[in-house]
Amino acid sequence: MMKISFTLYHFIVLSWYIFLNYFILLQEEDTQKSYVFQDGGKWKYLTFLNLYLQAIFYGIAFLEDVLKGVKGKKDITFVTALRNQLFATLVFPISTFVFLTFWIIFLYDRELIYPKDLDNVFPVWLNHSMHTLILPFSLVEIFQRQHAYPSKKIGLSLLSVVCLSYMGRITWLYTKTGTWVYPMLSKLSSVRIAAFFFLSYIIIIGIYVFGEKLNFWKWGEVTQPKKKRK
Repeated sequence: MMKISFTLYHFIVLSWYIFLNYFILLQEEDTQKSYVFQDGGKWKYLTFLNLYLQAIFYGIAFLEDVLKGVKGKKDITFVTALRNQLFATLVFPISTFVFLTFWIIFLYDRELIYPKDLDNVFPVWLNHSMHTLILPFSLVEIFQRQHAYPSKKIGLSLLSVVCLSYMGRITWLYTKTGTWVYPMLSKLSSVRIAAFFFLSYIIIIGIYVFGEKLNFWKWGEVTQPKKKRK
């Protein structure tokens, strides 16, 4: 019964993220709202990249549930390992980072990250779907299923590559367009922008370590499933 519940839960969350991504796609095609997606499209925003990441992860989690049910196995070696790796190194750290940084800056001064005119593009429910619900979903995932974390060297290396790539991308977009993806960066000097990037990097690394500790506290030491030799 519990396995069926997990499968249904992953299917519902997957469907939710597919719906969100499709709804945002419709906004992108609306000529009156498309100005938000200029100079890099939605791919320039970490929020939207995270929504695609979540959809991919829950698709894999749902696939794993189905394969386990069909094959009657505890683990599906490759799929289970991929699910573990993706959640540990990207899904939990990035969703938590987006939640924390967005709401901290928004509550301080929303014009720095989410100007009021965006309310005409993204309704309140969509704002909370993109920036609030992402954290509860990740926490539920930690507490309802074991996740085997990779070695810190592998996990932090992968996360670092993704973080540095994104920072490089938004910096490159600035050199091409003369406009920062996030309004707050336009108010900072070059030194402060570098400091902001460094602080953001430290925060997301801290979130990774916190997720690992939380997983260990809930489940103890969990190892990746090993491929059986014939």
